[in-house]
Amino acid sequence: MKNYPSIGVQIPEILLPKPGIDLSHWAVIACDQFTSEPEYWQEVRELTEGYPSTFNMILPEVMLGTFEEMQRIQSTQETMQDYYDQTLFESREGMILVERSVLGKTRKGIMLALDLEQYDFNKGSRTLIRATEGTILDRLPPRIRIREGALLELPHILVLIDDPARTVIEPLFEERSRIPCLYDFDLMLGSGHLKGYQVNQTTLEQQVIQSLENLASAKSFQTRYNLPEKEPVLLFAMGDGNHSFATAKAIWEKMKSRVSPNHPARYALVEVENIHDEGLEFEPIHRVLFNVQQDLKNSFLKRFGEDITISICENPETMQHEVLTSTSEIQKIGVLDSSGSGLLTFNKPTMNLPIGSLQSFLDDWQKSGGFEKIDYVHGRDSLYRLSREPGNLGFYLPAMEKADLFKTVILDGALPRKTFSMGESREKRFYMEARKITL
Repeated sequence: MKNYPSIGVQIPEILLPKPGIDLSHWAVIACDQFTSEPEYWQEVRELTEGYPSTFNMILPEVMLGTFEEMQRIQSTQETMQDYYDQTLFESREGMILVERSVLGKTRKGIMLALDLEQYDFNKGSRTLIRATEGTILDRLPPRIRIREGALLELPHILVLIDDPARTVIEPLFEERSRIPCLYDFDLMLGSGHLKGYQVNQTTLEQQVIQSLENLASAKSFQTRYNLPEKEPVLLFAMGDGNHSFATAKAIWEKMKSRVSPNHPARYALVEVENIHDEGLEFEPIHRVLFNVQQDLKNSFLKRFGEDITISICENPETMQHEVLTSTSEIQKIGVLDSSGSGLLTFNKPTMNLPIGSLQSFLDDWQKSGGFEKIDYVHGRDSLYRLSREPGNLGFYLPAMEKADLFKTVILDGALPRKTFSMGESREKRFYMEARKITL
């Protein structure tokens, strides 16, 4: 494998399912999707039964806290070894150009391995690779139990670059008719189509590396964001899969004193996408509270007093319009429950984003017994359906502007957790490629 330490990149050896395996059953969606919709994962289970599938090598988070969790952790590692021993994989060294089409949009990416030594998920990080939002440490242990000792990693991690001139990925896409196609198939359950192209030509590889090096040059970085000299460069920002990347980092920190500095676990396989890709849209991540025990209005007024107004909306459409036309000076968040819809208006917000105003309150409210559980929901339809169930309470949030992401992270640090989503649930990355992380 080739390493480019100045930009934290390794050209990986990627494992793909060998020819003859039904890819429409092999590839399944990221484990952290549809966490409050077990019926989705039951359908995945039924569709993949009897087929080699990445479903058998992951722990869908819908299973967390169930009797199946510990059994599943063991079986994922056993299945990895079994599939590998059966030679169900073939190895490809080099980048892969990924083309994903879904819901009328097409976005592009490249598969690379990133150096975990150049990443720090802690608040205030100034590393080359950074988290874009707060890391929930409680979410790491199940992922650590799966990855620690595992033969393979299967990534659903999407990492962003800020490349307005489109110098890294887009030139490869223009050359795709002359690049060998590795896979081309429909994804299950309405999630679109996936293509992958092998980028193993030296000239194309060097073109990508040179473009990344140009983005990472201190002068270019400082000019791009109007920053002072010596401001540390941010090249790669976590998009999706921050907790999976943080898990890989945590395990590497535990083991690196005992192994070679070039051990494969030092790196994590990701898909890199350009934040300026026309097919990439930022969607809000809504909140649903389960088994609410305390009165919403009284709790909010106790916390915010006259700085908040709570009102009833005629219908969800009115509520949605109010939220989407609100400003940073007067922030609005929709509220949904079994009785209808309403609006929270922050008249004097202390945070730049509405989610910043809401999340710290929800954290404290849960600790005080206000509700039992919170889920982070992608997509309006799922939010509306779950919020209508008795005892539940939903919050409808606006999306942030994707063009603001890099500069916000550079100047302000990580955003509140679960601030944005790269597309809705069915647009999320599917497990397709794998990489060996043991010697």
